[in-house]
This record gives sequence, structure tokens and C-alpha cells, in this order.
Amino acid sequence: MPQFLADLAAHLPDTPTLVLLAATIVIAGMVRGFSGFGAAMIFMPVASTLIEPRAAAAGFLVLDALVTLPLVAGALRRCDWSTVLPVSLAAVAVVPVGAAILATADTTALRWVLSTIVLAAVALLLLGWRYQGRPRLAASLGVGAAAGLLSGVSQVAGPPVVVFWAAGPNEPATIRANLITFFAIASLAAFAAFYLNGFYDLGVVALTLALAPVYGLGILAGARLFGKAAPAVYRPVAYGVILLAALSSLPALDAWLR
Repeated sequence: MPQFLADLAAHLPDTPTLVLLAATIVIAGMVRGFSGFGAAMIFMPVASTLIEPRAAAAGFLVLDALVTLPLVAGALRRCDWSTVLPVSLAAVAVVPVGAAILATADTTALRWVLSTIVLAAVALLLLGWRYQGRPRLAASLGVGAAAGLLSGVSQVAGPPVVVFWAAGPNEPATIRANLITFFAIASLAAFAAFYLNGFYDLGVVALTLALAPVYGLGILAGARLFGKAAPAVYRPVAYGVILLAALSSLPALDAWLR
């Protein structure tokens, strides 16, 4: 066992990098606990500039699945299954395509795509795009497919589903439950796809174990804030933090920010 722990420690990033990753995952956890989404949208763009994107995506997937189990238990009872199920099934079907892209794609190109998609999604929400009534099945399937592709590529499945559900008539508690349930289902397909593409190694295990405690604390703090916040606070807080994360992660700003 001591040798195993020594091997894990040897596979961790250097201390400054690990501190930056821990600070990022705390913020990501607070947003995840508060809004039910957004952790990968914050963590992945930053982490992909500090460590190998494949390791960041694979490690975050396991980390998020394990730490958010208490959130999932409550969300399963509150979500709107009539829209969650078709979105989730479509995402599961398309995740392997995204994982295959991640296995061969250029890192800088992935960062550009990721940041651009996040910015576009937040812009739609901030501009006030909304729809009324229940979404049609075709729309749910299309959104799920887009989310599955992004999940496989970067573990950032959030933008399509966030735009889709946040633009609808549901209350924040239902939107949050929908998102938590969706991510729990989609993560199963993403894990299988990442495993088959050989993303998991000792470095990923070490990273997951190192970041799990601080991520859990962030989620706990965010969940408590959600319970105390007024419904009108839900959208502005979550979107604002995600917007800042997307802007700070644009490759064009590396010379100033890194």
C-alpha cells in the first residue's frame, strides 16, 4: 500500500498546477451544487490549459459522478422525466462519437470549440431567449445528441441542455433537478466510452483522489446557498460565473492570463 500511494503521488501534477486545479474545482463545485450544472463548463476549459485534456476529462467524470451522488438522489424525485428521458437517451447514444474525437483531436482546437460553445450558450440565455409549453420530442432528441457529442469530447455537455431547459417555463428547482438527473445518466455512457478509448491510468486516479475532498466541499457550499437563495437569483449567478470562466479560458488570452 505505501508503494501504491507513492506511485499515485508521483503521477500528480506539480504543486502550483495542483493548487490551481483545486481552486478551480472548488468554484466549479459551488456552481454545480447551486445550479445543478456548470462544473465541467468551469473546470474543463481551465484544466485543459494546465494538464492533458484527456486526463482532465476522464478524472472529472469519475470525480463528479461520485461526489454528486447525494444530489442525484433528490433530483430523481423532482425532475420532469418526460423531457429528461429523451434528452438523456439521445446523449448516451452519441457520447462515443465525441470520445473518439477527443482521442485524436488537437488540444488547442478543442479549447477554441469548447470556449466558443460556452460563450454562445450563455449569450442566448443572457439575451432572454425563452419558449413556452412542453418541448417537442424532436427538439429533446436533438438537444440530447448535441449534449452527448460535447460530453464525449470535453465532459461539457451542459450548454445545449442548459439553454434548452432554462429557456422553458419550469421553476429553478425543476430545471436543477432535470440537469442533475441528465448528467448522472450521461456520465455512465461517457465513462464506458472513455474506458474503451484508454483514458484511465494511474495519473487519472491520483488526480481524482486529490481533488475529491475540495470538490465535495464546493458542492456542499453551493447546495446550501441554493436552499437559501431567492428563485430570481438562480440564473444570473450561475450564468455570470460560467461566462467569466469561458472568457478566461479562450486560447487568445493565454499571453495575458497564463
